[in-house]
Amino acid sequence: MNAPDRYERFVVPEGTKKVSYERDTKIINAATFTIEREDHTIGNILRMQLHSDENVLFAGYKLPHPLQYKILVRIHTTSQSSPMQAYNQAINDLDKELDHLKNAFENEVAKHARDF
Repeated sequence: MNAPDRYERFVVPEGTKKVSYERDTKIINAATFTIEREDHTIGNILRMQLHSDENVLFAGYKLPHPLQYKILVRIHTTSQSSPMQAYNQAINDLDKELDHLKNAFENEVAKHARDF
């Protein structure tokens, strides 16, 4: 079969950065982030989080090819922010939000476990 090994979808090869940043040369305050070994799950949640930032004019992602395990996230911001600041803020906000979700879930599981 021509399909690549399954582990190649998740394991970042040695010497490869998980996230790389490339500034756009034609549009001010625009950049593309390449995130290795991720798919629509991370791309969509990151895009939605970026849309909640009022300094972000555009946020989108794409998978270049189904057999390339990476996503390209494009961010265009106002002059009050930079794409790097917007990306970092979105990642930090998602981290807090997912932490809250995990704690709420664990509390509910613990509460229902006591009932049995």
